[in-house]
Amino acid sequence: MPERRFLQERKAIYGRRINKYEPRQHFLVVCEGEKTEPNYFKRFPLPPDSIVDVRGIGANTVSLVIEALRLKSEAKYHQVWCVFDRDSFPPGNFNAALQKAEANDIRVAYSNKAFELWYVLHFDYLDTGINRSDYITCLDGKLGHEYQKNSETIYDEIYTRQAVAIRNAKNYWRSTGPLTP
Repeated sequence: MPERRFLQERKAIYGRRINKYEPRQHFLVVCEGEKTEPNYFKRFPLPPDSIVDVRGIGANTVSLVIEALRLKSEAKYHQVWCVFDRDSFPPGNFNAALQKAEANDIRVAYSNKAFELWYVLHFDYLDTGINRSDYITCLDGKLGHEYQKNSETIYDEIYTRQAVAIRNAKNYWRSTGPLTP
């Protein structure tokens, strides 16, 4: 009996580690842009137990959501995201993409006009519509050099200001509300 008691005490002290660690998170991010957005998202620091699969598709709105659905069916993802610009697509296309994504548990992140708006929000709160080219001019001044559209280093240049960008994006959302094409 002493041996059994010893084993019970040992198990109580050194018990098995069942379900102690969170399962690995696997994310799919499907982007409209083939380089700008993927270059940014591929640089995101992730916990060691997470995987992000970033795809630059070169499609827009509904086509992008359809491609995300196809990719989602090929692998197990914890979260699937579509990232695209609002641009000047017909409102019906934009709304259809949002509805199709929501119906299929796909999250959407969109920018009004261009992804570069997100970069600008790292520096300034912006609540007025400006031209796409003005984003570039603004970034040139804030970065201290000419902004390159498909930069592989932009994330490294602005990541320390991400909290500012999030705050500015939330303020923008509160002031403008959801985009209604």
